[in-house]
This record gives sequence, structure tokens and C-alpha cells, in this order.
Amino acid sequence: MKLFHGGIEIVEYPKIFDVQRLLDFGNGFYTTTNINQAESWATIKKKRIGNVKSIVSIYEINDDLIYNPNYQTKIFEKADEQWLDFIVSNRKGNLIHPYDIVKGPVADDTLYTTLLLFETGILSKKETIIRLKTHKLFDQISFHNKEVIKELNFTEAYEVI
Repeated sequence: MKLFHGGIEIVEYPKIFDVQRLLDFGNGFYTTTNINQAESWATIKKKRIGNVKSIVSIYEINDDLIYNPNYQTKIFEKADEQWLDFIVSNRKGNLIHPYDIVKGPVADDTLYTTLLLFETGILSKKETIIRLKTHKLFDQISFHNKEVIKELNFTEAYEVI
């Protein structure tokens, strides 16, 4: 399976960094199976930082890695209540999960308003899920420890123009 990572530099050897921004699935190395999503992430990061390049790094992993019994994996098939609780807890910094790999829909910055309305109690879970379903949700696969991250085999990178 091919995975893509959008950023501002070539990432030949992925690492997990503690980030100041709280992310959907917690601290980890984030990838997607959708090349357009990776290019979008790279462009967003470039705009935030300025005067850098937008880079997509490409990796290969075994197709069955996500189902490997040596790793704890959490898969969210869709944006449902369980997924919503998980990402809100991570974005608030309230959750440290035991998973090596997490796969599920992306709650990107364009959905931030909907999530904020939910977090402040204006929207119910049901209303939030309904609103999220109106957006095209791409996937993200995050890796959360040094062992599983070694399974990503860098193949190439390119600059998004």
C-alpha cells in the first residue's frame, strides 16, 4: 500500500515529535492514502510557516500491516460518535491511547468550526455527525511508536508547485 505524507521537507526517516498543536489521533506520524490530501496538507503547512517548500513524501507498507497482531490498531470506518469522542479527546489533550496505528477519517481545519460548536455544547453528537457527513472526508493513518514507524519504507518525494 502507498502512503503519502505532506509537509515542508523530505521525510526519509519518519519520527514522532511532540507537537504543540493537538491532533486528531494524538502525537504520531500522519499519512494518508490520498495523494491530493497529502498535497493539501503540504500546502497548508507552507502557508502557516512561509518561505519553505511544500513536499510530499511517499512510502510503501505491507498491505496487511494495519491488521498485524504484533501492533495494536484502532480503525474508524466512518465519522461516527466513537470517532468524534476519540478526536475531541485527543484535540483537548485528554487522551493518551495505547494504539500503535490509528486509521480513520480526517477532521481537517475546514471542519474546525463544526467541532468547536460541538465542544462548546451548541451542537449535539448527532447534529455534529450529520454536519461532518456533508464534507468529503479523506483518510489518515497515524503511527504512534518507534517500532511501527520502521515499517514505513520511503520511496520518493516531490515538491508541490
